[in-house]
Amino acid sequence: MDVLYGSCAGLDVHKKTVVACVLSSTGEGGTRPRKQVRTFSTMTADLGRLREWLREAQVEQVALESTGVYWWPVFNVLEDAGLAVVLVNPQHIKAVPGRKTDVKDSEWLAELLRHGLVRASFIPPAAIRQLRELTRYRKVQVRERAAEINRLQKVLESANIKLASVATDVLGASGRLILDALANGEEDPDLLADLAKGKLREKLGQLRQALEGRVQPHHRVLIRTIMQHILYLEEAIRALDTEVARAAAPFGEALTLLETVPGVSKVAARALLAEIGADMDRFASAPQLTSWAGVCPGNQQSGGKRLSGKTTHGNVWLRAILGEVAWAAIRTEGSAFGARYRRIARRRGKQKAVVAVMHHLLTVIFHILRDREPYRELGPDYYQTQDPQRQQRRSIRSLEQLGFTVTLTPKEDQVA
Repeated sequence: MDVLYGSCAGLDVHKKTVVACVLSSTGEGGTRPRKQVRTFSTMTADLGRLREWLREAQVEQVALESTGVYWWPVFNVLEDAGLAVVLVNPQHIKAVPGRKTDVKDSEWLAELLRHGLVRASFIPPAAIRQLRELTRYRKVQVRERAAEINRLQKVLESANIKLASVATDVLGASGRLILDALANGEEDPDLLADLAKGKLREKLGQLRQALEGRVQPHHRVLIRTIMQHILYLEEAIRALDTEVARAAAPFGEALTLLETVPGVSKVAARALLAEIGADMDRFASAPQLTSWAGVCPGNQQSGGKRLSGKTTHGNVWLRAILGEVAWAAIRTEGSAFGARYRRIARRRGKQKAVVAVMHHLLTVIFHILRDREPYRELGPDYYQTQDPQRQQRRSIRSLEQLGFTVTLTPKEDQVA
């Protein structure tokens, strides 16, 4: 095989150590390269020594496996030094069975890199990575808040308080006043119901019945503690929103374009940008992006037979965002995404239809960011105008299933 790099390195990264193997051409016309193997700790000072060693060896390219989060500090140090670093999926470079040691892993990785047999993973620029960390942590805090609200509801049910059966939002202005009073020892349903504000006062009779329960001392402790935690999480989310807005400020044009897509809010636009970046030149085509995200059919064949079309795991954070955006786009009135969902759901079911909309959404986002043009709505009747014969056959079939005999007579053009 051809040698692409005269001097390259493979790094086997662990929590505490990094095993580095440098392969250099001997310059004597032989096929065996000169091999150097060294082990470094993952402390910043030792990573600096790794960086200098690689520079001294005049390494052209460095490859390392994406092992959890342990590759982050190694990648950052080498990237800051200007070294060309390739991140590799461990599943793509499994070594020969029975030869598994840290040194062998680094040697195998360097050998594959030397001959150009590794495929680089997508690593966004540093600014996008910073935004990604913020948006992902914000998502974690939002999920934790939702979990705390569910815990609060369980405590209220345990205390026979049926506030959620009357109030639309348990944590609305009225709900918070009532919960604070419950936590502070108030038991009178009339006094608790009288704390209601706005439209909830129209349901005072139902509210009094809902607030007549059996609240025990431990219930008050739990309600007070959960409410304090929810307040803390809400403050943390607001602080993160400020930081996310600051980190996303340099990408204002891309965010504005993304918000033209139905279902994409400001929060969703920032999260999408954090996962895929603003530069679509990183992806060869829209199908490559959808494959990386895990929202396109899988490709598994053997013996000329299609075995499975199940989607791959892909980027789980991006899939979650696309799922939320897809449902919002489907429910948007006059949207072609809703028409696409209903068209596919009739034949393939709702879950597959949602994934198809996610796939279409990501394809649209790819072209919007690549071409720097806003989204143009196609309308809910787009698919009917594209294939009117199909719509005609479906309508006839529906009427025949209801017991009618259908005869079609073309409508004559009216002459003005």
